[in-house]
Amino acid sequence: MCGSVYGYEEIVLRAEQTLKEAVQLFIRYEINEIPVIDRQRREMGRLTYRMLLKALADKWDDDETIESLWNAQETTVEHTKEQPADVPPKSHTSVSELITEIQRLKLELQEAHSMVEMMKTVLDSAYEGIAVVDAQGIIREINKAYCQFLGIRREDAIGKHVTEVIENTRLHICIESGVPERGFIQKIFDQPMVVHRIPIWREGKVVGAIGMLIFQGVSEVYQIFQRVQELSRQASQKEKKVKRAASPKKQISGLDSIVGRSPAIAKIKQMVRRAARVPSTVLITGESGTGKEVLAKAIHQSSPYVDGNFVSVNCAAIPESLLEAELFGYEEGAFTGAKKGGKPGKFQLAHKGTLFLDEIGDMPLYMQAKILRVLEEKKVERVGGVAEMELDVRIIAATNKNLEEMVQKGQFREDLFYRLNIIRIHIPALRERKMDIPYLLAYHMERICEQFGLKQKEFTKEAMQALMDYSWPGNIRELVNVVEWLVGMVDGQKIEKEHLPSHILSSALFMKNGREVEERKNIIEQPDAHWRDIVDYYERERIKQALIEEKGNKAAAARKLGMHRSTLYEKLKKYNL
Repeated sequence: MCGSVYGYEEIVLRAEQTLKEAVQLFIRYEINEIPVIDRQRREMGRLTYRMLLKALADKWDDDETIESLWNAQETTVEHTKEQPADVPPKSHTSVSELITEIQRLKLELQEAHSMVEMMKTVLDSAYEGIAVVDAQGIIREINKAYCQFLGIRREDAIGKHVTEVIENTRLHICIESGVPERGFIQKIFDQPMVVHRIPIWREGKVVGAIGMLIFQGVSEVYQIFQRVQELSRQASQKEKKVKRAASPKKQISGLDSIVGRSPAIAKIKQMVRRAARVPSTVLITGESGTGKEVLAKAIHQSSPYVDGNFVSVNCAAIPESLLEAELFGYEEGAFTGAKKGGKPGKFQLAHKGTLFLDEIGDMPLYMQAKILRVLEEKKVERVGGVAEMELDVRIIAATNKNLEEMVQKGQFREDLFYRLNIIRIHIPALRERKMDIPYLLAYHMERICEQFGLKQKEFTKEAMQALMDYSWPGNIRELVNVVEWLVGMVDGQKIEKEHLPSHILSSALFMKNGREVEERKNIIEQPDAHWRDIVDYYERERIKQALIEEKGNKAAAARKLGMHRSTLYEKLKKYNL
C-alpha cells in the first residue's frame, strides 16, 4: 500500500476500481489527488480532480475503470517521478468547489438515468413492437410488445445479432444502405407483417437502426382501409338521406383472435405457432368459457390445413344414440329415419381440414374406443356401410374436466388419453390473468358496437375497477355477454359503475364486506376458506337468479348465463339446485 496523502494513511485507488468509487473517495476525504496502484500493487501515478472532472465532462460511464481512463489519458497523467507525492497540483480551485462540481455532474447523470428509464417505460407501453440495433446489427433495446409477439425474454435478445432473433429481418441491411424502409411487408412465423425500418444518423454516419412492427398482421391494414371506405359510404348515404346499415361483423382470425397481453397469453400464442407447424393431435384444457374453440380455430387458421373445413363437434350436446352417426356418417337405410342417400359424418366433412372435438371428457366409453381406432388407422366407416374411407384430418380435442382423474377412475380410456395428449395447451381462467380483462373489454366493446352500428362506449375508472375485481366464473363467455348487455342497456357513451349488472356489484360488495349475509360470513371466516369456495358461492347464486328470471326455463337460463345447457345441468347437479 502507498504512503500517506495529506495526512491520510492508506488512501489509494486500485486500477480496477471504477470512476464512481473515485468520486466517492474525493467527496469523502476532500482531497485533490489520490495515488493509483496496479494489480502488482505498484504505484502508477496519481489521479487528480482535473482528470476526473474531464472524464465526467467527456461523458465517461461511471462504471469505467481507472485503468481505462489511465490508458486513454496516458500523455496527461502526472506520474510520481515528475511530481513528488506530497506536492499538491497547481490549482486555484478549492476542494469545496470540486465537490460542488462533482455533485452537479452526479445530478446530471441521475437525470440522464431517469430519462433513460422513462424512455424504457414508454417503449414497453407501446402496442407496436420496437427493436433498436447498433451499427453492427446487435440488438441494444427491444420492448415488451415485440418480446411477447416473438415469445422470447428481453434478456435473451439483448446482445444478439438481429438476424438471430427476428425472422426475415432487414435491419442490418438498412444500416448498410442508410435508406429507410417504411410500410414494408415482412413474414414472421409465416404471417405477413407491416414494418418500418429507420436508420439512425449521427455526424454523417449510420450508427444504428430502429425496427417497428406497426401492425400485428396485414389484416389490420385491410380493416383500416375498410373503415375508410365505410366512412366514405356513410357520407354518401347521408346526402341521400338513406339509413346506414349496421357495419358487418369483423372477421378476426388466427392469432389476432387471441386477445390479451399477460405472460400466460404470450406463452399460449407461442405454443399455437409451434402446434400449427405439425399435424399432431392437440388437447386444450381449461374451464368453461375460456375460449377453447377460439384457440382451436387459431391453430387451424395458422396450419397447413387452413384450406380445409374447420368442423366443430360438442360431444356433450349430442345424444349417445346419435353420436356415432354424427361423427362417422351413415348409409341409406342404416336405421329407421335415415335420410335417403345417407349422410357424411363430421370426420368425413373435416377431410383435409380440422375436426374439433369439444367436451371430449363427456364422450361415452364405447365411442372412445371407436374414436381411438379412427385416430390410429386414419380410416372411417359409415354406420351401415361396408367400405372404409381414408382420412387426412387434424384432430383438436378440448375439455374442462380433469382427464387424468377420469382415467384413474376408469371413466376415460387411458390409451385414448395418451393419443390425444400429444400437444397440450392449458387456458387459465380469467380470474388468474386479470391484466387481460381491460384488453378483452375494449376489444369486445369495439367489436360489438361496430356490429350493431353504434358509437363505441367507454368505461370509467370505477367501473373498470369493479370489473377487474369480479371473479368471472363464466370466464370470457360471461365477459362478452356483459359487454353486449351494457351496449344495449346504457344510453350514454360512459359506462359508470352503477350501470354494471347487479351480480357484479354485489360480488364487489361481498369481497369488501364479508359480514353482510350470514352465509357469506361463514364462507369467508372459515379457517380453510379458499377463493374457490367464494367463486362457487357466487356461481350458485347467479344460476339461481337466472332460473328465477327465466321462470325455470333451463335452456333460456343457460343462454342468459353464457354456458351450454349440458354445462348448466352439471352445475345444477353440483350445487344441488
